[in-house]
Amino acid sequence: MAGKVAVMEMDSVVGPLLLGAQGDALCFLEFLDEQQREQQLARLSQTFAADIQPGENAVLALARQQLTEYFAGTRRQFDLPLRQPGTLFQSRVWQALTEIPYGATCSYGDIARNIGQPQAMRAVGMANGRNHIPIIVPCHRVVNSDGSLGGFSSGLWRKQKLLELEARTNAWI
Repeated sequence: MAGKVAVMEMDSVVGPLLLGAQGDALCFLEFLDEQQREQQLARLSQTFAADIQPGENAVLALARQQLTEYFAGTRRQFDLPLRQPGTLFQSRVWQALTEIPYGATCSYGDIARNIGQPQAMRAVGMANGRNHIPIIVPCHRVVNSDGSLGGFSSGLWRKQKLLELEARTNAWI
């Protein structure tokens, strides 16, 4: 293995989360499934070519703090160092995701047009699905062109809950 990823768990309104940091950057946020825990850890180890080991560091502590604030409705943007392996195209999509305003949604087509590749809607959907840092890189804010929720690999109920949380918090401000 090329390195080590420190991981910690935290509870949230969308279930337990597993946060991972490699060096000085957050590299993943997983919705933890206790029945699939070992498979998730093995997949993450392979994806990041690293040993996954429980631990805490400054990046994980900051991520936990910012996520706690987000779930409490007091944080709208994250300010964390991120490291997400991917192609140039995926990186462009993930950057575009971070530009979707809190409480808003857009379509896969909107993202494709935003990155200058209007015909790449399916590729945008695939890149969206390969986002290793959901919530922080807010892939839940992307919906189908008709406004329906569409896919979310960790369950549509989570996507719905995150969108409701943001809509409710937006209404307060």
